[in-house]
Amino acid sequence: MRSDRQGITRRRLVIVGGFAAASLALAGCTGGALDRLDSPQPQPQQPAGEPAQPSQIGSGQIRVGLILPLSAQGNAGVAALSMKNAAEMALAEFKEPNIQLLVKDDGGSPQGAQAAAQQALAEGAEIIIGPLFAQSVSAVGAVARGRNIPVIAFSTDASVATRGVYLLSFLPESDVRRIVDFAVSRGKRSFAALLPDNAYGTVIEAAFQQEVARRGGRVVALEKYPLDPARMGEAVRRVAQAASRADALFIPDGADAVPQVVAQLETNRVNLKRLQLLGTGLWDDPRIFSNASLAGGWYAAPDAAGFRSFAQRYRGRYGQEPVRTATLSYDAVALVAALVKTQGTQRFNEQILTTSSGFAGIDGVFRFMPDGTNERGLAVLRVAPGGGQVVSPAPKAF
Repeated sequence: MRSDRQGITRRRLVIVGGFAAASLALAGCTGGALDRLDSPQPQPQQPAGEPAQPSQIGSGQIRVGLILPLSAQGNAGVAALSMKNAAEMALAEFKEPNIQLLVKDDGGSPQGAQAAAQQALAEGAEIIIGPLFAQSVSAVGAVARGRNIPVIAFSTDASVATRGVYLLSFLPESDVRRIVDFAVSRGKRSFAALLPDNAYGTVIEAAFQQEVARRGGRVVALEKYPLDPARMGEAVRRVAQAASRADALFIPDGADAVPQVVAQLETNRVNLKRLQLLGTGLWDDPRIFSNASLAGGWYAAPDAAGFRSFAQRYRGRYGQEPVRTATLSYDAVALVAALVKTQGTQRFNEQILTTSSGFAGIDGVFRFMPDGTNERGLAVLRVAPGGGQVVSPAPKAF
């Protein structure tokens, strides 16, 4: 574990909920394809093809760029509006911090993101929050690095993270590390895996192989299945043949695919009661909880209590459901506001942003690594009919 550095020595900045946003707490030594958007509830959208008008939120002296795909079509535009609302809510709950958000619409394209970053920097932004998608993050990072301006972005693709471009997102690698660590701690040593044959599956495969080896386990079978359910059979059969040599089976996919995978495993006479089923945060879905074959499976995810409280406040303010990723923009804005209030002129330097003690937000503790990726304190939950049940709480500190 890295030693703490100047500014927040041996302390973790608490930003959760906004209510304790400026306090310092002692810290001990926390789908589908990448950039997958959770399916949001219907919300008002900008008319297709009509760029959202830039705006400012707050009246503070410290300017902060907020880049989101507000005029993008479909789920991206809906998520962007929800994340903008969450950013506004963070400022309101922080009790008027000394920052002003410069809201920029990137239209969901790298070119739009580059232009948005240039506009924000021209208007005096000291740090940029967003954008959402990997290629747009790369475009913004290229602009910001030339001015030595840090970026806190939301892509789940760790390949776009770099020094000065920090990802505040739910990275698949974190889920894998947590679930493998927990499984090994419960005596699981031999693993089989069925992974989706897509970008998410590719990232998961590398992380899974690495983490199992790190913990002294072994992978006895690993297969990728195509998205077409009619063509899953061969991959499932190969894993079924090796299942007797495994004591845990990892299926890191969402509710559109996992029930079909387990049904085919049962058709191949795999005893799922003997195997410990493992998943990622994509299992946090009512369709998973209602599937009897998945009952008792373990998956890694943020503790849901923080999101439930956030969602209740969001509904009270906007009369709508937030998208799941809305907490990311809330935490980013609350973090920036807290750093402005507590860290003086050093507020956005690398040593402050990558303090090893990290920060506490809506979804638990997190910290930025020097390479731009993050670590999160995740819980492990058990699949049950009424929803996920915590079997290993999320850590409160790193």
